[in-house]
Amino acid sequence: MSNLKRWEPENETFWQQQGSKIANRNLWISIPSLLCGFGVWMLWSIVTVQMLNVGFPFTTSELFTLTAIAGLTGATLRIPSSFFVRLCGGRYTLFLTTSLLMIPAVGTGLALQDKTTPLWVFQLMALLSGIGGGNFASSMSNISFFFPKKQQGLALGLNAGLGNFGVTTVQIAVPLFMSYGVFSIFGAGDPMVLEKASGTVIGTIAAGTQTWIQNSGFSWLITLVPLAFLLWFGTNNLNTEEVTPKLPAAPVSFAIILAMLGIGFLTSIVGLWLMLPENANGSGFGIPKEIVIILVLFSTVMLLKLLPGAIRTSLDRQYKIFNNKHTWVMSVLYVMTFGSFIGFSAAFPLSIQVIFGYSHIMVDGVMTHTTPNPNGPSALTYAWIAPFIGALIRPVGGWVADKVGGALVTQICSVVMIVCALGAAYYMQLAYQSATPEQYFVPCFLIFLGLFAASGIGNGSTFRTIAVVFPKEQAGPVLGWTSAVAAYGAFYIPQVLGEQIKAATPEYAMIGFAAFYALCLVLNWFFYLRKSGEFYNP
Repeated sequence: MSNLKRWEPENETFWQQQGSKIANRNLWISIPSLLCGFGVWMLWSIVTVQMLNVGFPFTTSELFTLTAIAGLTGATLRIPSSFFVRLCGGRYTLFLTTSLLMIPAVGTGLALQDKTTPLWVFQLMALLSGIGGGNFASSMSNISFFFPKKQQGLALGLNAGLGNFGVTTVQIAVPLFMSYGVFSIFGAGDPMVLEKASGTVIGTIAAGTQTWIQNSGFSWLITLVPLAFLLWFGTNNLNTEEVTPKLPAAPVSFAIILAMLGIGFLTSIVGLWLMLPENANGSGFGIPKEIVIILVLFSTVMLLKLLPGAIRTSLDRQYKIFNNKHTWVMSVLYVMTFGSFIGFSAAFPLSIQVIFGYSHIMVDGVMTHTTPNPNGPSALTYAWIAPFIGALIRPVGGWVADKVGGALVTQICSVVMIVCALGAAYYMQLAYQSATPEQYFVPCFLIFLGLFAASGIGNGSTFRTIAVVFPKEQAGPVLGWTSAVAAYGAFYIPQVLGEQIKAATPEYAMIGFAAFYALCLVLNWFFYLRKSGEFYNP
């Protein structure tokens, strides 16, 4: 039965007799669905590198805007997605939002067949790719309702951690798919020729080699089509008072979800227009990105409250999380962990290509950064390793936090991230002022591996803290909300790194991130590691 009217995971007898089996089935279908969501969302971290390699007529800063657009939209869509399960049921939500990913997948494949495709088309596809980013909030909220508190750290860590492998999957599989004409028999377009060397996980690909860049979009249909059937026939709605008390019929649920996603798209588009320069189809007003994020966040929340009837009643109930100070504290801490993971995942490949793939040479007293470095590392060969480690270790963070306390683990991760950010700043500065930047690649890369590992462990530990600090009915919406705020890292970090690379000072970005991690260190100690506080080491 797809709609379950009784669900008591804290009842040991119920859990052993039937709950565990149902919960685990939903978890293991949810994981590949979330993986595809992350993959389509983070697609632009790879596509922009290859667009640079094949000679699409866009500047580096314009390419960075594509990853930023996907990042901002994906983060914004997490706000309405946080409430989908309570309003529309987990089964209906996951089926529709996963199926919608086929639109940017196919659209991106079609757009990449022609170098003359205008920038706005790629921006539109990046905008639609944000659907995959939004899926995290609904997926995590859904899984949080299936498991008892004592197992939520591990269950949420598995869902998020293995789902996060979508970042690694896109950075491993997509370069391989681009290397072969696997979809040519379906009329998927002609290959292009690499103007600059590229690469895959198995090595460098020389300039002059053919590449099927359009396959980066089409390849996702291999998994998205069967997943849609699996989600429809294999998952459940929890039609209970605690989860979805008034479950609408499927068509009504789909209409509600699409309307709420439409609000997220609207505020994202307005925010991006206010911020982007004219040459990137923006207003040219140059409004600071921090102000834009705040405007988009709160305008989305307020517009959702204008929805009528039962939707507004349910949202009013769920908006009670904003009266809890711990919602805001955990939002900041989750920005440090997940925000860093997803932001650096989006920016890392193109940053490697720009910082280490060019020789930085003084010409007539001016430092230039346009000469290709024949000894530079291939971004597509190495970039996948860092998010792979961050995703792989995430369930470990949840498991350890269940044993020793989430706040203690988060505190240790904060220290490691401060040290790694400062170390990365040092080596990025040396590389961006050197004619032979490749000599600094290995230490910089290893430091980033440490940064990703710490952010991954911290992802798991913050889940544990949320599960303990908040009551059951608030834990799901809080997970969705904090993940929405943190996901702006996928917008903010590429934007900041892109701006600082353009200004020839990439180290400033990393120093700023280290200062933020230090603030998180103090916040975590004050609220969750003081023995006189409201909670101690939750």
